[in-house]
Amino acid sequence: MTKKTHLLVIRLSAMGDVAMTVPVLRALLKQHPNLKITVLSKPFLKPLFQNLENVTFYAADVNGKHKGFFGIYKLYKELKLLNIDAVADLHNVLRSKVLRTFFKLTSNVAFINKGRAEKKALTSTTNKIFKQLKTTHQRYADVFKDLGFSVDISKPSFPKKLELTSEIINITGEKKATWIGIAPFAQYASKMYPIDLMEQVIADLSKQENIKILLFGGGQKEVEILENLASKYANTINVAGKIKLDQELILISNLDKMLSMDSGNAHFAAMLGINTFTIWGITHPFTGFAPFNQPFENAILPDLEKYPNIPCSIYGNKVCEGYENVMRSIEPITVVKKLLN
Repeated sequence: MTKKTHLLVIRLSAMGDVAMTVPVLRALLKQHPNLKITVLSKPFLKPLFQNLENVTFYAADVNGKHKGFFGIYKLYKELKLLNIDAVADLHNVLRSKVLRTFFKLTSNVAFINKGRAEKKALTSTTNKIFKQLKTTHQRYADVFKDLGFSVDISKPSFPKKLELTSEIINITGEKKATWIGIAPFAQYASKMYPIDLMEQVIADLSKQENIKILLFGGGQKEVEILENLASKYANTINVAGKIKLDQELILISNLDKMLSMDSGNAHFAAMLGINTFTIWGITHPFTGFAPFNQPFENAILPDLEKYPNIPCSIYGNKVCEGYENVMRSIEPITVVKKLLN
């Protein structure tokens, strides 16, 4: 029996970026069945990889035993015992650079080109070069190509819907309608559709026949907001704070549609093959962070004539002056029509 080549894949954060590795790994393994993969990431993200064959997960304790230079060296010593043949650094930050440097002595190493210069040109407010950049998924695929494993992500396959557990059904009820997931939050306010406008979207959808709305989020404040919304409208259920990530992924796999911001939940849904709609603020799909395999029409954008400097940020952490309310140029009825069509 031919020995499998063992790849170490490093992607420690953020949650959405880690989720974006999943469809690429799925395609890679399908096209190169002689591979086995160890994914190195933060412990709570393990469920993202639970249904990928020939993939094992290794938790990086970056705030504990793997913290700092000596912690990274300790992590290297642990991983070296796994007989790693090659390292794919999909993160390319200081921590992963140090780790891959240790591996250079014994393993092939490749790392992601984040395209910083072209992203700077895309987000510039002067001499902007407004064009679609290479997707993050393709940038990940390029790393594996550099290691000698070309991967075509243009014709993806997706897992079957996962069976709803009794724990989920106790919250949602049996599935007898079209399920639309709504995840209204994001890391930065600039990437969030204003909650009063999102409430109008929920109100309109809740009046439709044969539709159930499931609200997603995390954190105590978000849970309180979503509980309040769910209590106001028919056929609307908050699932935030009630199930853990592994159960949430099972639930998402049973959605008919997901509405999300430019955030992690969009990537969770897309990696499972769910029809995913995204609302964009000062960021834009051209930056390369659109959900996997989704048509451009599924992106709901602000008024780009009124706000010509969009995108003026890659991650949403920097807001152009006067661009604080770009999301309000998107009418709730526009969002509702997208979902219902």
